[in-house]
Amino acid sequence: MGIRVAVGQFHELTEEKLRFAAQIGATGIQMNNPTLPGEARWEVADVRAIVEKIESFGLKFEAIENVPTHFYHKVMMGLPGRDEQIENYQATIRAVGRAGVPILGYHFMPNSVWRTERLAPARGGAGATQYIQSVVDATEDTAELRRFMPTTLGHAASMPVFGKNEPQITEDQMWDNYTYFIDAVLPVAEEEGVRLALHPDDPPVPMLGGVARLFYRPWGLTHAYELSKGSPAWALDLCLGCCSEMPGGRANVTELIDFFAPKGRIAYIHFRDVKGTVPEFTECFIGDGNFDPAEVMAQLARTGFDGFLLDDHVPKMDGDSDWNHRGRAHAIGYMQGLIRMGEFMGA
Repeated sequence: MGIRVAVGQFHELTEEKLRFAAQIGATGIQMNNPTLPGEARWEVADVRAIVEKIESFGLKFEAIENVPTHFYHKVMMGLPGRDEQIENYQATIRAVGRAGVPILGYHFMPNSVWRTERLAPARGGAGATQYIQSVVDATEDTAELRRFMPTTLGHAASMPVFGKNEPQITEDQMWDNYTYFIDAVLPVAEEEGVRLALHPDDPPVPMLGGVARLFYRPWGLTHAYELSKGSPAWALDLCLGCCSEMPGGRANVTELIDFFAPKGRIAYIHFRDVKGTVPEFTECFIGDGNFDPAEVMAQLARTGFDGFLLDDHVPKMDGDSDWNHRGRAHAIGYMQGLIRMGEFMGA
């Protein structure tokens, strides 16, 4: 199908968002942790109902990104009960595939995405999210640390935050947990024709709240690819913003696209950027960050990427909605212009 743009990063499928996607010229929809029945797994009929509603607007349901964290938090942390959660995750993979959704994105961050500021100053007075490591380091109380986490990906109680004097989950333990999980779910995904798309860590730091992270540097992602043992079901949801947040900034974006795109291992891309890198960065409008978006789009085309792009996080503009319609419209239009210019230059 070639490089294209989808609209997504919402939980509730409304007619307004479908009309927005159609009007802005997107070809598909992605949903993040869609609100569906089920406390431990999803069923085919419920996912299929969403597929049919999206298709009725002439759009393709490109991917689901994330199940609630409480669906598999015991798996991520290696806790008793993880085998039951894996069985339910396998059932969810079957439901997604049989309903007609080709990609299920996932992360391996038990305590999710952290930001120390939600409306830091961006261009023209817009508000953007920000992460400052020193603010996290200076915060002792675990309840205060939870202020930096969202709760929209699952029950807050399933997202661990440990104090500095409490036991921690090490990187070695997390690798063991990831390997146990991926060995169990990849064969089911292969059977169902579903690609499991791994999201890098955000923020990309070695540990947060006493829980180690795995995908905070390029090596972690290439190692995960090696652990997949060539399974066609293993892929990346390559968040360019997360790569840009890593030490080295722009260089990580280049390295990871060059490694994964020719192998056909990038299922889709979060096309966003930041200013700065860990330990301190601020999200920004496309074109204001660490990398040149035109250069990156050309690199994606040159290396054979043929998936869809997503705006992901965007700054909040004056008068914007809670979902940031204005910021998303800007990002989507920017991406569409880059894609069309690439097509024109290659004609």
